[in-house]
Amino acid sequence: MIYGYGGHILRVDLSSGRIRREKTDPKAMLNVIGGRGLNSRRLYDELKRDIDPLSEENMLLIGVGPVTGSLFSTSAYMTISGKSPMTGILGDSAAGGFFGPEIKYAGYDQLIFTGASDTLCYVYICDDHVEIRDAARLKGRDIFETTAMIRRELGDNSVQIAAIGPAGENRVRFATVACNNSRMCGRTGMGCLFGSKNLKAVVVKGTGMVSVADPLKFMTLCRTIDQRIMAHPEFQDRHDMGSTLLMKALNGLGILPVNHFQKGMADYVDQISGQTLAQRYKVKNKGCFNCNINCSRYYLTPEVESEGPEYETLCSFSSRIGNADLEFALKMNQYLNRMGLDSLSTGETIGWAMECVEKGIFDKSDFDGLDFTWGNIQTIETIVDRIIRCEGIGAEFAKGTRYLAGRMGKGSETYALHVKGLDIICGDPRGIKAFGLTYAIASRGADHLRAEPFFELTNRFDEAQKRFGTRDAADRLSDNGKAVLVEFTERQALLTDCLTMCKNVGLSMDVLDFELAADLLRAGTGLKFTEDTVNRALINTINNDRRMNIDFGIRPEDDTLPHRFTHEPLSEGASKNQVVPVERMVKDYYAIRGWDENGVPQS
Repeated sequence: MIYGYGGHILRVDLSSGRIRREKTDPKAMLNVIGGRGLNSRRLYDELKRDIDPLSEENMLLIGVGPVTGSLFSTSAYMTISGKSPMTGILGDSAAGGFFGPEIKYAGYDQLIFTGASDTLCYVYICDDHVEIRDAARLKGRDIFETTAMIRRELGDNSVQIAAIGPAGENRVRFATVACNNSRMCGRTGMGCLFGSKNLKAVVVKGTGMVSVADPLKFMTLCRTIDQRIMAHPEFQDRHDMGSTLLMKALNGLGILPVNHFQKGMADYVDQISGQTLAQRYKVKNKGCFNCNINCSRYYLTPEVESEGPEYETLCSFSSRIGNADLEFALKMNQYLNRMGLDSLSTGETIGWAMECVEKGIFDKSDFDGLDFTWGNIQTIETIVDRIIRCEGIGAEFAKGTRYLAGRMGKGSETYALHVKGLDIICGDPRGIKAFGLTYAIASRGADHLRAEPFFELTNRFDEAQKRFGTRDAADRLSDNGKAVLVEFTERQALLTDCLTMCKNVGLSMDVLDFELAADLLRAGTGLKFTEDTVNRALINTINNDRRMNIDFGIRPEDDTLPHRFTHEPLSEGASKNQVVPVERMVKDYYAIRGWDENGVPQS
């Protein structure tokens, strides 16, 4: 018997219809742990490097970890991976909810989809029964409709569904995959990858369970994590507001994106804050599988009801594009979730266009007559709809900001805020230097979730000296010691993705350490995991991801930030006069990681 893990790998060839189950190799899992680590290793070993991401040769992987679906708090996540249609390099995105645990209960550690169906389909998995079903009647349906229709067809409301909307079907490069309607795999275009394979949804029903090797030890460790979560000073705020608490927090630090990162403070922040959302519109809290924070929120406005939003969506459709109307941002959150569109990349294309119009680079005639002035609600609604349907100028927006700016030219490329083709998140790195380094070196592009060095915001200087060798690691405005911090939190972030634990808890709340994780893995799986074994698996995965990206064409000059953040100081607030000295930090990071001066792993 294999403990912890589901015990099988499922391969589905959508071209031929061939379906194959393989046994999970426990010894191999010592080298990858599971989840994102397992996916990355599969891509490293099996994916041809020079393929078109939209071709049937691309692989689509869904991975869960050894504690997914267990008593371990927030063990709800799963990771979708493949060569990104958005960036052309390593792509993956994770989401919580209940879909990941259901995969485990069906007996699987990884789902592998290859080829492409001739017609729109969905894959139905019920334990060892797997079939490819026609989805013609789901064509053009949004995610909410798709989920409801499949459950009615199966006569089972308990099936768990990962689905795409019209954006994915139309192959918008930053389309999303949704679980439980509102748990989004948002980044790197995994919804586009679904669409390229004519895969509308993956539907899972599991009747099994997770068995652990040492139940009493495992339960004790789970209780330790529970206690750390409940005792955390941010527990109540995270419960009340989720990540939207960051709107006012980042505004206070002077790093809230306003008008496409031209400013770091919004004088109207109270109108769009997480506090206002909670007070006026929140109906109740919601949570993922086995979570004791329940940070998601269900809201009701005069126009819509939905779940969320998370900080990135709220900011992307408020201050980032000059909108002070909270109800409109909440309306757009629901619409994006229904249609399957990444809020960050959508918001960046819009913000880029608005700044280019403000600066006189383009005008209405360049954008099908649309008025891209700050906060123009009518234009925002119209362009989002055109992106989803790939109509008119929306077809160009649908390929992402890097492509759009490159095609339209006239110097607009300077204002396309991305790294390696992935649009930057809603946190201005000029006032959070370790995050700036993270954006620059992250293996999937301008991303905070590859490391999320939240520690630099804590002012825990004595602890910083002890853990990272310098008090500056806890000083957000210092660039000293940030490579050490990023290297550490990059491993910590990958660990949560391998276990498939919520990163907001394991990483941002800093409740998971490597020693506890090794104990947890031993008790859960019965395998000989040690702290050293865990760290070697994490480091090998990070190095292999880098090697794969080099094969995809990434070079050291790509490990940087847009000009705005390296040369244009913020003009006001608590981060005034700050820029990011990214080159020096990247060199430090290479050295700590054991890479050569060109960013090539040496072991």
